[in-house]
Amino acid sequence: FVFLQRDTKGQFLFDHVCNHYSLLEKDYFGIRFVDPEKQRHWLEFNKSILKQMKSHPPYTVCFRVKFYPHEPLKIKEELTRYLLYLQIKRDIFHGRLLCSFSDAAYLGAYIVQAELGDYDPEEHSDDYISEFKMFPKQSQKLERKITEIHKSELRGQCPAVAEFNLLQKAHSLETYGVDPHPCKDSTGTTAFLGFTATGFVVFQGNKRIHLLKWADICKLKFEGKTFYVIGVQKEKKVVLTYHTCTPAACKHLWKCGVENQAFYKYAKSSQIKTVSSSSIFFKGSRFRYNGRVAKEVIEASLKIQRDPPEVHRSSIAQSRSSQSLTRQLIMNVEPLQPQVPSPKALEERSLRDEVPVPERISLEAPALKEPSIGELGEKLEPITAEEDKIKGEPLTISELVYSPSTSVLPTPVEDGGIDMLFESSMRREREKEETDSFEELEADETALLLAEEEEMKEVRKVLNQSYDLLTGNKQLNAFVRSFIRLLLVSFGLLVLTFPLLLVLLESDVDVSFLHEIRQTPEFEEFHYEYYCPLRQWVACKINFILDKLGCS
Repeated sequence: FVFLQRDTKGQFLFDHVCNHYSLLEKDYFGIRFVDPEKQRHWLEFNKSILKQMKSHPPYTVCFRVKFYPHEPLKIKEELTRYLLYLQIKRDIFHGRLLCSFSDAAYLGAYIVQAELGDYDPEEHSDDYISEFKMFPKQSQKLERKITEIHKSELRGQCPAVAEFNLLQKAHSLETYGVDPHPCKDSTGTTAFLGFTATGFVVFQGNKRIHLLKWADICKLKFEGKTFYVIGVQKEKKVVLTYHTCTPAACKHLWKCGVENQAFYKYAKSSQIKTVSSSSIFFKGSRFRYNGRVAKEVIEASLKIQRDPPEVHRSSIAQSRSSQSLTRQLIMNVEPLQPQVPSPKALEERSLRDEVPVPERISLEAPALKEPSIGELGEKLEPITAEEDKIKGEPLTISELVYSPSTSVLPTPVEDGGIDMLFESSMRREREKEETDSFEELEADETALLLAEEEEMKEVRKVLNQSYDLLTGNKQLNAFVRSFIRLLLVSFGLLVLTFPLLLVLLESDVDVSFLHEIRQTPEFEEFHYEYYCPLRQWVACKINFILDKLGCS
């Protein structure tokens, strides 16, 4: 049992789970949960758990791979590789890992070798592969190819070697590590956005249509349901715009992008800065990734000097079940029933708090007796809607179209649900516009005319005052003098800061203070989005004037 206070932060629960598994290379992992609106979230470690969990108990949280290692070879411990193997196996089953027929056959063969060991004709029937549910759409042709590879090419590989070979094969695929976010582009076409160790990727159909490396991305931002990626490719500015179904989904997409960029791009965690969701002129959501970056994690892995912990793999019976595949990395977090307080205590608590919340809550985490991941699944409840979806409906993955299962959507829906998500919000907006009555429109028009009339009165008043000042008919009052002083101070500040701005934008002076300013996303956006076009326009005007003067 884990006892949490009201202000217990997510770091406590995450550390408890990692200690339970004796996991040291824990920076690749995170805890995910789903709110009442079916929107997925990563648990933020520096915030209170209960404040993030807006739903009613029991809570279901999932221990998942958050940052996929760029090179599985650099993972030091077998335990870490096994947990990553479980995540990759889940990605394959959910249709997230797009691959060709031959790659799918090898992935399936590695899974079978890791679960069963060498092929034995006395133990394994002719259709033993069909007992494994590895792919959402598993044809007999694919099963025959898996059988052929398992029999002839993988003999002698122990589970750890087979799992490592699967990781090596998976990490070479384009969709390795992609947590797909469904969106619409400017033309209304459905696309899946994702973040990998390389950078930002966009898939349409079975093709990767965009890849922006982290070094080329200047800023990630969102406004409402619109997500922007601003970067530079081949010395040209690139702005990619996509629309999500809800503002919450857009903010989640932005946060995932900020965290992945920080984890994979920077060499040290001290280089990470707080970023804003909007432009430099408007205040928006602010977010900062807290944790080590990929290079620091690899360096820390090399320093591990302990004896490798024992890896408790799931049994063969469990591994063949798609249900246990979902359960293996899930925790059912459920508050225990508190003791019934006395009527007097209830009255005092109702006066103190509008909604009574116990000061101390007990959360049920994985049992600490056996650290077996496979055994853990037998004691937990399923993941409710997500697992029911997996069990009740045939999932669709194919070699032709990248179409992850509905469980990856921010809001699980039926087939064709991505289009329905966007159409429903647009339909609500149209219905709202159509409900405006004639009387309401007339009232709005009258209010607009009155506002314009008041505005004209104010303009005439200001003009009259200006005329009186110019003709000397009226003395300067205190307000006007204060306003003039403000203008003078502003002009003085502009004169002082303008040279510094020119030094930042035009010079190559390598001073640490100036270098840090140049590296900020806000400055890069200002430079590429505002200053460069303005400088080009001024240069064109000057050249035009010089040409005219030369001709005359």
